[in-house]
Amino acid sequence: MSQEPAPGPAASLKRPPLRTTVRELLLERILAGRYGPGDRLVEYRIARELGVSQAPVREALRDLEAMRVVDIRPHVGARVRDLPVAELAAAAPVRAALEETAARLAARRLPQLPDDLDRLRAHLDGMRAAAAAGDAPGLARHSVAFHRQIVASAANPVLLDVWNALGVELHTALGVRDAPVPLGYGADSHQPILDALAAGDAETAARLSGEHAQLWASHPAGRRC
Repeated sequence: MSQEPAPGPAASLKRPPLRTTVRELLLERILAGRYGPGDRLVEYRIARELGVSQAPVREALRDLEAMRVVDIRPHVGARVRDLPVAELAAAAPVRAALEETAARLAARRLPQLPDDLDRLRAHLDGMRAAAAAGDAPGLARHSVAFHRQIVASAANPVLLDVWNALGVELHTALGVRDAPVPLGYGADSHQPILDALAAGDAETAARLSGEHAQLWASHPAGRRC
């Protein structure tokens, strides 16, 4: 992950920020068990390993702290938190309520927002491709982006801020990892939500989104994205 010359404008639009790349890498390692609860995440060591400056590593660790994946303490540094199922399940009804509200608001706008609908379709296609390839992290990333797009299309910045603060990316990644159902199910389960949004059916979109977010709360041993 060595630093490269500054890309042109078109490439910059497609390439995620370095902090995001580092954050996703660290999150994948935590979910895979390479870093376990209590393990230190030493900023300068990670930066040296990845061939980047310490700034994007520091920013990535702060993002993970906001997601409640790591604890950062002065003079101690960052350590991986334990991730109890009960804590993740406690966030489920909050997420469900937020996504229900977001879907209701978004459905009233999306029929007039073809670009936003295209983004949702692209993420659904990405989920299906990832499922076919057995790529659980890829499925999780597209699922998070799908739901984030719905919240963003609701055009309520407070709603988006609260949704982001829940650490949905972590919950989704854990759900995909632990789900006892085929990955294809997780992808296909988003289709009815998209259909309702595209049709402008606010109440159906809200109900389906709320039910979808509650699936892994009702079955904490097999959460779905």
